[in-house]
Amino acid sequence: MYHNKKHLSLGWLIGEIMTEKKSFYITTPIYYPSGKLHIGSAYTTIACDVLARYKRMMGFDVQYLTGLDEHGQKIQQKAEEAGITPQEYVDGMAESVKTLWELLDISYDKFIRTTDTYHEEAVAKIFEQLLTQGDIYLGEYTGWYSVSDEEFFTESQLAEVYRDENGNMIGGVAPSGHEVEKVSEESYFFRMSKYADRLKAYYAEHPEFIQPDGRMNEMLKNFIEPGLEDLAVSRTTYTWGVQVPSNPKHVIYVWIDALMNYISALGYGWSDDLSQYHKFWPADIHMIGKDILRFHSIYWPIMLMALDLPLPKRLVAHGWFVMQDGKMSKSKGNVVYPEMLVERFGLDPLRYYLMRSLPVGSDGTFTPEDYVGRINYELANDLGNLLNRTIAMVNKYFDGEVPRFAVATDFDADLASVATDSIENYHKQMEAVDFPRALEAVWNLISRTNKYIDETAPWVLAKDETDCDKLAAVMSHLVASLRVVAHLIQPFMMETSDAIMEQLGLGTTFDLEKLTFAGLPEGVRVVAKGSPIFPRLDMEDEITYIKEQMNAGKAPVEKEWVPEEVELTSSKGQIKFEDFDAVEIRVAEVIEVEKVEGSDKLLRFRLDAGDEGHRQILSGIAKFYPNEQELVGKKLQIVANLKPRKMMKKYVSQGMILSAEHDGKLTVLTVDSAVANGSIIG
Repeated sequence: MYHNKKHLSLGWLIGEIMTEKKSFYITTPIYYPSGKLHIGSAYTTIACDVLARYKRMMGFDVQYLTGLDEHGQKIQQKAEEAGITPQEYVDGMAESVKTLWELLDISYDKFIRTTDTYHEEAVAKIFEQLLTQGDIYLGEYTGWYSVSDEEFFTESQLAEVYRDENGNMIGGVAPSGHEVEKVSEESYFFRMSKYADRLKAYYAEHPEFIQPDGRMNEMLKNFIEPGLEDLAVSRTTYTWGVQVPSNPKHVIYVWIDALMNYISALGYGWSDDLSQYHKFWPADIHMIGKDILRFHSIYWPIMLMALDLPLPKRLVAHGWFVMQDGKMSKSKGNVVYPEMLVERFGLDPLRYYLMRSLPVGSDGTFTPEDYVGRINYELANDLGNLLNRTIAMVNKYFDGEVPRFAVATDFDADLASVATDSIENYHKQMEAVDFPRALEAVWNLISRTNKYIDETAPWVLAKDETDCDKLAAVMSHLVASLRVVAHLIQPFMMETSDAIMEQLGLGTTFDLEKLTFAGLPEGVRVVAKGSPIFPRLDMEDEITYIKEQMNAGKAPVEKEWVPEEVELTSSKGQIKFEDFDAVEIRVAEVIEVEKVEGSDKLLRFRLDAGDEGHRQILSGIAKFYPNEQELVGKKLQIVANLKPRKMMKKYVSQGMILSAEHDGKLTVLTVDSAVANGSIIG
């Protein structure tokens, strides 16, 4: 009797599951609202939106989550500067972000804020659980902290280290460019090392876990294999955050607080109804910028392991949009905000540009020239002109009635083949989250269709009544091709896709799952007169407009040079001439250079610096000089009177090679080849 009952229940459950749609859960990182969001954040959010829309069109029940990380020291400071409460500050920021997402037509299903009561409840409960089971313990933390990044750094992780005259570390600069300060305070720690082997095993079993390829190896080599340190997960130096229930002077630190949003949004940790959690977790895709991959690929999986929860299926860590002169910066006048592009050019060009221009696995460069160029050449010329010509010809030759789909010319089969291949490749690239290649597949079809017009020459076929069938086939093939294009671009450019379908007389009902080239419905009538979907732009005027907006429309004002009034910038305190004079900077010629075995960073130099023999210096610049032999024969500047120090237990380093670093690029300082080795610089 018991077994029958169980069997019936199982059968009922299977039946229920079979009637349900396939689920798909995609998330953006939750953004830190300390300032206005630029196109970098817009990129991530639009990318997730494209995938969410695609999956919905493919029959999935989609949950798309985005939101804001609203706690922390920086928010508290920003609110104090503005003379308002932290809650008032984040409420205003949340509204502005929601307004931006509305402008970008983001189809999110849930917008989470870490100040939401339910989320705070979940974070507090989860923290206490981890504390009770021994994964979190109370200790004291001393380390180098960046307020701007809300992150601790070890000495080796810093881009630059400041030292006093005795060589003791007194400060430094984080990879972001923000200065760090020494912080010592009581803190709770998460036992990261406890799960390191388990995480490595998971990586090995799930090579698809981190994408694109290569990023998993970065995490292994840079963070896991050197040894995972226990992670500080609470702070006592500020109050704006979730308090530890059992020790309220501690505020739960950002990475536990922020990362838990992906499951608290589904009800985990606070709700009796876990139907959403069971339906959508584990997440199919966490999409993030490459700068926060460590937290999502190491800290987050380990926390889930400690909670005995499944890990997300894929982390997609994309690159950045940078400018020709480096990262976006207000001071450089090169920040691009999405609002100004949408207001001037419309939403679809922005969505298209961002998704087409950022290669998978690397950074993309934004230029006003490229932006306007893609609108004119790819959207207006390639796609817009194809639609205009097709509608005009269907009206001219068949009074607006689209002929029934048929094959009649020598070129029909090849066009159909390209269309079929484009559909297949498009789906493949969408699953791979390779948007540039997905759009490339669409544009291959657009290009082939434009060529098809030239091959078939409808204007010639129209002159001979015996070619009427061929002319009809050409028109049906053109409309069929544009119908396919409209379906494929719908997740990217909704307004454009709808406009194509409506002008072709096809309505705005889509069936991407069963899309075929030959599936053109019968009895279709195009509009009497087509409307350009992308009017051509004046390149010079629009490029100028974007540049002006990037500079906030203000031309730099030439000021009279008064040296005494110049605000001198220095990352270190002022020194006397005697302090500088104590440093001996000498010219040294590179005799030999080689990579140091066992180190990814170090190069070993043999140098002629005017000593009785050659000296040896080890320098951590290997990544900037992958072809290190190009340095042989160059005359460098070295600090010659540094006390020699042992490195990697077997090498002595007898000085320091001087270099300059800016925007992540480093160059060694050289002198003219005519200057004698050993010459004193100063």
